[in-house]
Amino acid sequence: MTPDALVDLCLGLPQAVETFPFGDETSVFKISGNGKIFALAALAGEPFTVSLKCDPEEGRALREEFSLWITPGYHLNKKHWITIVLDGHVPVELVEQLLRDSHALVRPRVPCARPK
Repeated sequence: MTPDALVDLCLGLPQAVETFPFGDETSVFKISGNGKIFALAALAGEPFTVSLKCDPEEGRALREEFSLWITPGYHLNKKHWITIVLDGHVPVELVEQLLRDSHALVRPRVPCARPK
């Protein structure tokens, strides 16, 4: 996955916006309605990485399976965030799914209409 592909995927999600609160090197993707962050990416970094919010149990399993490429969130809550090295060792399809899952964890919930 390239930095441009990551940005396109993030901004293609509902209500997603890109901000740069930590400087030009780190893109922060959040939900425009509630301001909650779902991804942080070191787009110009070597290695190129992305940090995503993740279910704690799933994060633990991913860290075991991809121990060299998926680690606890860098400078983030280690229980709820993972950092992925995007050098080709983690399948692109998995990264895309984890990104969508992260977005789903923070997006606003739409209340269900109750039948009368």
